[in-house]
Amino acid sequence: MDDSTKKALLSQFSAWLDAAGNGPDPTEEPTPATDLYSLFVEMAGLRSEVRTESRLVKEALDQFRGVFDTLRASQATVQQELERARAEARDQARAAVRPLLLDVIDLRDRLLAALKFSGPPRTGWLDRLVRRNASGGEAWREGLRMTLSRLDQVLLDRRVVAPRLEGQPFDPRIARVVATSAGSAAPDGTVIEEVRAGFLWDDQVLRTAEVIVSKAATRTGETP
Repeated sequence: MDDSTKKALLSQFSAWLDAAGNGPDPTEEPTPATDLYSLFVEMAGLRSEVRTESRLVKEALDQFRGVFDTLRASQATVQQELERARAEARDQARAAVRPLLLDVIDLRDRLLAALKFSGPPRTGWLDRLVRRNASGGEAWREGLRMTLSRLDQVLLDRRVVAPRLEGQPFDPRIARVVATSAGSAAPDGTVIEEVRAGFLWDDQVLRTAEVIVSKAATRTGETP
């Protein structure tokens, strides 16, 4: 491009700038006026959305509450089933152990009867043999006492106890009357002797006691 052409272009550009500077100032864009109707429509839509969201939240909470109630009911059912299973297992265990405990009690009765046995007749060769071996007989009785003590401890460890009934009012729940005595000074219906001891297992009757109770003497002229 030659110098004359450059000068011509610069002259035209300068003239355009002068013309643009002398022109009117650009007018500011007018601020649109607030449309109350549109605003009301938007607020109404917003309120509708809020109501919809609230309804959805309420439905979700109701669903969660239903799920929680179901879980709570299921937990209660499981707990009941667990307790029932435990009770059944406990009853089965008791049913299995009960015959063994009765056998131990029967063995205890036999050993106690042997310990209380006064001894053989005082005549004949057996009497001479027993007197000759008096020290051996005492050792034998001491062995019986130790065995009885061990059996009592075994029963106690399994919560089996023999309640003391002598001198107490007769209780038909744990004892059975096998005889009565009218010559006792004890009040009527009092246990004066235990023929066979009874046993309780966790406050339940394992074996019923057999007792003799006092009975008031029949007065003269009264029907016995």
